[in-house]
Amino acid sequence: MSIADKIFKEMCNKILQEGVSTEGEKVRPRWEDGSYAYTIKKFGIINEYDLSIEFPIITLRPTAFKSAIDEILWIWQKKSNNINHLNSKIWNSWADKDGSIGKAYGYQLGVKHKYKEGMMDQVDRVLFDLKNNPMSRRIMTNIYVHQDLHAMNLYPCAYSMTFNVEGDRLNAILNQRSSDVLVANNWNVIQYAVLLHMFAQVSGFKPGKLIHVIADAHIYDKHIDMVKELIKRKEYPAPIFSINPDIKNFYDFKLEDFQLENYKAGSQLKIPVAI
Repeated sequence: MSIADKIFKEMCNKILQEGVSTEGEKVRPRWEDGSYAYTIKKFGIINEYDLSIEFPIITLRPTAFKSAIDEILWIWQKKSNNINHLNSKIWNSWADKDGSIGKAYGYQLGVKHKYKEGMMDQVDRVLFDLKNNPMSRRIMTNIYVHQDLHAMNLYPCAYSMTFNVEGDRLNAILNQRSSDVLVANNWNVIQYAVLLHMFAQVSGFKPGKLIHVIADAHIYDKHIDMVKELIKRKEYPAPIFSINPDIKNFYDFKLEDFQLENYKAGSQLKIPVAI
């Protein structure tokens, strides 16, 4: 069993056993047929992944490794808010006719701010501090910008990263306001695990721990039986993750620089997505 499988199963059991149903409450998400998408939710989930031990991708069902990385590069490297710069169609439901998702995600990371050291965006600020002030307790990003929420087609789910150096290890906390556990939880975990690997490599550190803090971790009503089936599935050993060691500049990473070896997983599920 991979550690990610163990963490995923424990989280799902906790939500199913201790969570609160939103059935009958006023909720925003709907299913494709227009009916309300209710959930079983658990507030305040904290999961810890040690990237020095293994790469945290579940084996209970496949997670689209390359597509997940493509999206994280779209947000953090391209700093784009236009789906025409993305290879997958996962954002199509939130884009306008020109492909924009508004002032969300990559847009916020690309906004330049005035610092004592000069004008920088949030990504460049992280890179600057990891190189020049690695012991700083102020290395963080935040894309939940209240003054721009009205111009976002979707409020950010994973909204804040805090980086912290311990010895030769780079650790990070990912804060997430909401997590659709079946659809997107492991997707987000591997994205930010890869991002931590990227920042560590170009800054001269080894990847350490990724702490994932979720405010509202939920399982949708139409996903409950699927989750129960997943929990009973056989697990496989974690695959081997590799990153091109020759890349020293954050903006030089390309999709082909990331590889998984021996990734074996259970069969895929056909999962309805609430919008």
